[in-house]
Amino acid sequence: MPGLEITGILALAALGWLWFDSLKAREAAVDAARAACASEGLLLLDATVAISSVKLARGEDGRLRLQRVYDFEYSDTGDNRLRGSVVMHGHRVAVLNVGLRPVPPRRTLH
Repeated sequence: MPGLEITGILALAALGWLWFDSLKAREAAVDAARAACASEGLLLLDATVAISSVKLARGEDGRLRLQRVYDFEYSDTGDNRLRGSVVMHGHRVAVLNVGLRPVPPRRTLH
């Protein structure tokens, strides 16, 4: 029985580490989304991000890390909701996407 108890405690410790590490990565993703929206003159809606996927991926240094993808919504006019995403490798932002905004049509007088 002690082997089973030790395994259970190690599993709980690993889950606790994953949860705490995910909280820190989520905070970094919120900060990155907020900064990107502020620099582009956009409004970050709900002031939060939502986890979309978690998987193992190699970083720029070739090491395996957890890759988390977070989705968020922003608005450019205040009347619409557009989707953006943040890809995190560990606690570092790998890709930040605020989507494509439609280009207003050119008006001509003739």
